[in-house]
Amino acid sequence: MVAACPQWAQNLLETWFEELGPDDWFRGGEQVDRLLSARFESVLDEQAAQPVDSFLADPLTARAAILLFDQVPRNLYRDSARAFAYDPLARMLAHAVIARGWDEGLPNSERQFVAMPLMHSEELADQEASLAYFAEHLPGNLSFARKHHEMIARFGRFPHRNELLGRETTPEEQRAIDEGFSW
Repeated sequence: MVAACPQWAQNLLETWFEELGPDDWFRGGEQVDRLLSARFESVLDEQAAQPVDSFLADPLTARAAILLFDQVPRNLYRDSARAFAYDPLARMLAHAVIARGWDEGLPNSERQFVAMPLMHSEELADQEASLAYFAEHLPGNLSFARKHHEMIARFGRFPHRNELLGRETTPEEQRAIDEGFSW
């Protein structure tokens, strides 16, 4: 028997894919940040303490958890290290969802968010998986995956995160940031 999708997960999927759209997802802003904070900050705090397997009872919960741990913190904690604090959870879930085939048949607008934690990762293996995934399933987004991969292959990290994470930025990294490699 498949577990029912919890209410928080249903609410997040509806908010993200029905209320919000590409401009909100990729350009965001204070209004989107406030909406997500009001609806999901307490959910993020509660769910972050759960074991990863608890999100893998059904595809909808798993996909909502990816959004919760990858996208929501980037809006709630914009311009702080906490924006990336939940990335390991999001990556584990992304790998699990893809391995289970729970991304198959999704519209591209939804499918891209399954693999986004791989693109956001500072691990080269995740970047390689991201490139393969986007090349096979979402070639329209492949250029973004390539740019992210390039930074990790070149520097082993995303230089634009350095200041937030208390890391020293090298002159070469600063040149890359100045050239627009900051998302």
